[in-house]
Amino acid sequence: MKTLLDPTNALARGLTAIRTQYKVPAAFPAEVLAAADRAARRTPTAHVDRTDAPFVTLDPASSTDLDQAFAIERSGNDLLLHYAIADIAWFVADGDVIDVEAWARGTTLYLPDGKAPLYPPVLSQGAASLLPDGPRPAIIFTIRVAPDGAVILARAERAVIRSRAKLAYDTVQDSDLPPDFIDLSNRIQGAEDRRGASRVDPPEQEVSATSDGDYQLLFRPRLLSEDRNAALSLATNLAIADAMEAHHTGLFRVMAAPDERAVRRLRFTARAFGLAWPKDETLDHYQRTLDGTDAKQAAFMLAIRRAGMGASYAPYQDGVTPWHAAMAATYAHATAPLRRLADRYVVQAALAIANGQPVPEVVTQAFPKLPPVMARADALGGQIDRAVIDLAEAVMLQNCVGESFPAIVTDVDDRGARIQLRDEPVVARVATNDVAPGDAIQVRLTAADPAQRTISFERLP
Repeated sequence: MKTLLDPTNALARGLTAIRTQYKVPAAFPAEVLAAADRAARRTPTAHVDRTDAPFVTLDPASSTDLDQAFAIERSGNDLLLHYAIADIAWFVADGDVIDVEAWARGTTLYLPDGKAPLYPPVLSQGAASLLPDGPRPAIIFTIRVAPDGAVILARAERAVIRSRAKLAYDTVQDSDLPPDFIDLSNRIQGAEDRRGASRVDPPEQEVSATSDGDYQLLFRPRLLSEDRNAALSLATNLAIADAMEAHHTGLFRVMAAPDERAVRRLRFTARAFGLAWPKDETLDHYQRTLDGTDAKQAAFMLAIRRAGMGASYAPYQDGVTPWHAAMAATYAHATAPLRRLADRYVVQAALAIANGQPVPEVVTQAFPKLPPVMARADALGGQIDRAVIDLAEAVMLQNCVGESFPAIVTDVDDRGARIQLRDEPVVARVATNDVAPGDAIQVRLTAADPAQRTISFERLP
């Protein structure tokens, strides 16, 4: 997982094996690097000068592939969010070797010990990244945000900007940000609550060494600055999605809600963690009450994300409303073009629509081709995430073989019982059939093998 930290390198050998197994690219082909070097020197000529605008970025401190910068101003009772998105399309020509490689990759792949970027670093962490070390080409989307959080795409333009500061989630102060940053974030989050959105952003996981030489899985709570910043990206994605749907084109992110069985399993998971989920309260409502600073609630937030039906991409279809259940809205991915291939095309479509121009044919032709490409990339990323979690669990538990743990059965099928440990963020299986979902049982850890990334339990009488 990109969010799983490993400060003591306890996972180093296992991560190397994961990279090999899943064929994570270690580098770019020489011809792609050479083309990227040439592209990085391309001078923006289709861009207006907006270097006087007070843009800033807000990201993890170590990030260098900066997709977004923002500035905010008032317009009567509305707020105008000027959201600058990296103009990677300026550097990548459709069909060139950089583009072909990006289609083969689909997304940036993240592991705790590094990433395999979508585009060569000279672009994604250099010429196209909205770093504060010089002017950068960008697409500025201006989003009008009403007092009730309603958003609309007001205009868009290609521009050269200059970020004033690279702000970090863990050190940013309110005084570093535009005066209306908090108000804007509150408007967007308030609108989410009113429409019943169930978006869940669990805290980061990390492997931490204990004083006796063992390891434990912990959660680092999300910071308020992260949630507020996410609201800006959400506002932009919602406004762009609405604009594309109104013009009968686009590529959307869609997701069905967890089904009845998944919700039932989540209720047993909540019981495993000792959480009080009222019987008559829906999942959508209950999850908005969770506190990520509490370890067990944080683990349950992660369980909710894993229980979802899974998001996918879908091109516009006449008569079909593209719907994202977690957002409770029509939604698109547009704000991370340095890390997601599809965003590059959505950005180009939205730029054309906002300026009353036809969407380029190469973009409309890409929309039906992108879903399988992105699905493959997302599936690979998910497999890597799962492998890293399996590895972390095995490392954490390798010195606990023979110990017993309280657990709750969350599901039963022909492979046995699926269990959630009550005191650890670990989901596993145990070979027993004479149990029912919701049963409390004791299990003994019989094996934990970091090399195989496996853990095994047996049920105790």
